[in-house]
Formats: sequence, structure tokens, C-alpha cells
Amino acid sequence: MSISPMLATRADRVPTGPGWVHEIKWDGMRVLADIHGGHLTLTSRLGNDVTPAYPELAPIADLYDDALLDAEIVAFDGGRPSFAALAERMHVRSPRKALALSATRPVTLMVFDLLRLFGSDLTAQPWRGRRELLERLEIDGRHWQVPPTYDDGVELHAATAEQGLEGVVSKRRDSPYAPGRRSADWLKVPHRNLVSAVVGGWRPETGSSGDGDTARLGAVLVGVPGADGLRFIGRVGSGLAGKAGIAMRTALEGLATDANPFLEVPREDAVGARWVRPELVVDVRALGESSGGRLRQPSYIGIRPDLTAADVMEVGDA
Repeated sequence: MSISPMLATRADRVPTGPGWVHEIKWDGMRVLADIHGGHLTLTSRLGNDVTPAYPELAPIADLYDDALLDAEIVAFDGGRPSFAALAERMHVRSPRKALALSATRPVTLMVFDLLRLFGSDLTAQPWRGRRELLERLEIDGRHWQVPPTYDDGVELHAATAEQGLEGVVSKRRDSPYAPGRRSADWLKVPHRNLVSAVVGGWRPETGSSGDGDTARLGAVLVGVPGADGLRFIGRVGSGLAGKAGIAMRTALEGLATDANPFLEVPREDAVGARWVRPELVVDVRALGESSGGRLRQPSYIGIRPDLTAADVMEVGDA
């Protein structure tokens, strides 16, 4: 059974009423965890096998002979989910390094849906039925758990804001699982201080010597895709010093283009910019947007290799 995960539609407010249930939106990497014959396979949203990077999750395969779980891999830093901490684990393929990181930077598999059990496809069943079966499995261990659900989404949204969490996902209790589809049966309401955006260009560090191939990166130009094209929302330099800037520069290699991908960029931001194809997604923390649609005091958090530009379409365009 090879499927893609069901996707949530972004919304401005949490839905209310008894037909909805609500979950914490974890700041991690979405995976399908396929358990079969004592072996675990973790597949990312983009269809990549990421199993070798997370050896501490392998023992979950000993719990049941056959199951397919929808889940989020989360790394905690100071008791809070941290995508920046998880980024250290994402591209590791060396078994020795992965094992070492599993001890110093362990992850937790947050399981929130059950798609197959003992060979039976459960995707056509309503969410409430799948959830009941999932809870009966009692998946609870050092590196995996089934987080709780909540009836009051508005209260949960307020609580997650106070705790610095990413937001809330609301689901219709009677909704089947729609593999690979973005559905209004699932709504995600993130807190606005964390934004996923697409990189459309970069500017060299002030005073950096070297040409386009050797100049150090000082800031990236980011935007949000919409029906008309890529809307520029700001220049982000904070958080890109040192290793972060080097890693970003490396990630942008091969994406260079002569064409400005944005609908419009202010001259003061465009001067000296190197344009790139709008394919790389990053997370940025900001104090909201200005009246002109620019991010206020944006700070770079990390690259999101698990997201594509289509995943960050503006509300109403997805």
C-alpha cells in the first residue's frame, strides 16, 4: 500500500462545533511510518525514504506485524518542538552518525492517524473510527506517542500561542482519509509569527569580496506564491550568519536564474540581488506583516526540505 499523506488547507480561524476535533500542530517533518514484518520504513511527504536518519524509531516495528501510521517526526529543544534542531538530523545518511545523533538529539514520532492495520485499508473509514483504533493500539514509548485531541479548538489555539507552539490542526470527525489531496476537511491554523516562504533571490553580505560564485550570502529575498505569481514579503538577513549562511548558499547552488521570479521587488531590496528559481522553502519568524505586506523584523529559522512552493500558497489560492 503506497500512498501520499492527506494535506490540510490553511485557514484564518479555528472552526467550532461538535463536528470538529482539534490537535496541536507540531513543528516537525511529516512522514508515513510503514510497519511490516518487523521492519519500519519512513517516507517523507516528497516520497523520500528517510528511515536511515532516525535509528531510534526502528523498534516501533516490534509493536505490530502490519500497520501504516501518519505521523510527525519532532525534535525537542528546551521542552519545545524545534525544526532547527530537527534539521540537524534530516540529511544524515551515515549509520554511525545517525546513531550518535539519536543519543544527543533524539526525536519523537507523534502519531496522529492510522491508515492500515493487519492488511486492512482504513482510509475510507471516518476519522473517529480510525482514531478509536489508533488509541486502542496503545502506542506509547520513549520515542513515539499518540498526542491527545481536544474538543475546544479556540482554547487550544490560545494555549499553543502562549506556549510558543506552531498552531492547531482541526479535523472533521466524519472525514475519510484522502491520500495526496489537500482537503477542507482538515484545516491548519498556524500562529502568524512563524511563516513558511519561498526563496526567490539572495544578496551578498555587505562588504563581502568575490564574484557571484564566491560572495558570502548576507540575506535572502522571500515571497509567498499566489494565483498571479510570487509576492515579495521581505528580505531576511537575521539568523543567516556563519554556518547558516553557508548552508543556505550551498542549498541555492544550481537554482540561479537571470529572471526575477517576484511580481515586484522594491529597488532597495533588488539592488545587487542574485535571482534563483523559486523552489526552496524556508521558515521565518516575524512580528507579523506591515500594512504594505512586508514581514516585520523577520528572522531566519531553517530550510524546509519537506515542503514545496505549492505548500505555501497564499490563503484562498491553494
